[in-house]
Amino acid sequence: MIPNLLLALAVIIVVAHLFGALFRRIGQPPVVGEMIAGISLGPSLLGRIAPGLSAELFPAAILPYLSVVSQFGVILFLFLVGVEFDINWLRGRSRSSFVISQASIATPFLLGAALAVWLYRPFGPPGFSLAEFALFIGVAMSITAFPVLARILRDLRLDRTRLGRTALTAAAVGDVSAWCLLAFVIGVVQSQPERILRTVALAAAFIALMFLAVRPFYAWIARNQARKQLPPSVAFLLACAGLALAALATDRIGIHALFGAFLVGVVIPHHSAVAHNLHSICERPVETLLLPVFFASTGLFTQIGLLHGPRTWAVCLAIFAVASLGKVGGSYVAARLTGSRPRPAAALAVLMNTRGLMELIVLNIGLKLGILSPALFAMFVLMAVATTFATAPILKIVMRRAPLDSETSP
Repeated sequence: MIPNLLLALAVIIVVAHLFGALFRRIGQPPVVGEMIAGISLGPSLLGRIAPGLSAELFPAAILPYLSVVSQFGVILFLFLVGVEFDINWLRGRSRSSFVISQASIATPFLLGAALAVWLYRPFGPPGFSLAEFALFIGVAMSITAFPVLARILRDLRLDRTRLGRTALTAAAVGDVSAWCLLAFVIGVVQSQPERILRTVALAAAFIALMFLAVRPFYAWIARNQARKQLPPSVAFLLACAGLALAALATDRIGIHALFGAFLVGVVIPHHSAVAHNLHSICERPVETLLLPVFFASTGLFTQIGLLHGPRTWAVCLAIFAVASLGKVGGSYVAARLTGSRPRPAAALAVLMNTRGLMELIVLNIGLKLGILSPALFAMFVLMAVATTFATAPILKIVMRRAPLDSETSP
């Protein structure tokens, strides 16, 4: 088992880096190449042209372990994103980020629910009502891929600009809202409508605890390390313990472990030696070894071969168009209403249309619940890849006449 797992990890990492390097040469962020590498290694390509080799490299017994490794990698990555995120920057900007985040959720949700009325007859699952199906499709349209967006911002060197920080904040707030909405939909499907109240209440309590109690605790750790009263190794271990507990807490709450990891990183003082040590120790192994596994491994579960015929591809285009119109349109209008100039607002809207693998997490939930058929699942996977692929080139076109620096970003 272990030799098979190590071989699979080695193949995924090497192929992901090769695809990432190739896509970087054509002006795409490496994350896009890593996503396409995963699909290429899965049943959509390798499993179709060399099924024996595919079964040898990725036997069914190791797939759960690959999933664990990939989740571990993305949790660490979101933790590092939080560590580098300067919470003081949000002062005076929380209103605009909140408005943009909620507009980027509400608009695609409503358009997706409307599209579901058309999709229900050919793709609606037995045993689920139109209302349940429409609610889930609306949620699936609403997700912004928080970790993928963070990776794209870093690859394009936008993570320290006002544009990048606004996009990242709006995506984080919006995805918490989307996960609460997803909890409500699951509650409706499973006849547990009280689930949404529990999720919202616990999420609010967790956020309050992080800022009122955990943040002062890490500030105390940072001060004592700076005074050399606390060894760096102890501070590092306490940060890792906080990461594990926060990820576990948000997973139990129902808003995914990723947000706990991000939030505990945020409450660690941004300019402290603790933050610097965490970044210097963890960045290289996470980005080089673990993160490509996250972006590539999901492709092993995608079967594009289920899509055939012009009508099916027309449905794919409709899903892509509705998803993009909802995200881009809602985010752009909200950004303009909160004071952004047209070009930076358009750039922000394009960034919010990034979906990637957070979308795939939601889609996998739908597949397991039975509310998405395998064919519709594959269509939404293609939409997630296409919107992510389109982000960098469209962003470069939009911002061609306005440099992406801290002074010209929203």
